[in-house]
Amino acid sequence: MQNADPLFTPIPGFDQPIAVLKHCHDRIRKQISTMLKLLSHLPQNGADIEAQQAAKSILQYFNKAAHNHHADEEDDLLPMLLASATGQDAALLAQLLPVILQQHQKMDAAWQVLERQLQQIAVGKNAGIGSHLSEPDVTRFAELYANHLEMEETHIAPMAIRLFSAAQMAQLGEAMRVRRAITQ
Repeated sequence: MQNADPLFTPIPGFDQPIAVLKHCHDRIRKQISTMLKLLSHLPQNGADIEAQQAAKSILQYFNKAAHNHHADEEDDLLPMLLASATGQDAALLAQLLPVILQQHQKMDAAWQVLERQLQQIAVGKNAGIGSHLSEPDVTRFAELYANHLEMEETHIAPMAIRLFSAAQMAQLGEAMRVRRAITQ
């Protein structure tokens, strides 16, 4: 009998670019979950080793992978969708595109605020009880991402799956691979 919940979920390859984007969404959710846990950890434990490691992990993800993810969408996925969409898909995309781009800007701005707080935690600065991570800042960031990810998973990803040819999927996957400087 095969286990329905494996211990290790393999990372999809760039031959499945929409699955890679979904995997990125799952990692974003995981990092935000860690940030939310830090909110309750810090008042009791300060910027201890565990908090420092969590902050470093969050910083690493959002300073590199999240930027790649946004570039995947802005530089490749969305322009390819614009070129492929017609009729109702084109109309929906015309509505969603400015919202998605504005969400990216808002998330980037919210990240700049959190990044400074997390950098202090990552180096153990103010390591005493009550080390600062702003709950309203984390909550805002989490809400921005939740709305954004829902929109992409509800509308953008299904549209790409429906409209893109195998060649377009390969083109998208290759652009994503190159962006990350991953060799084949």
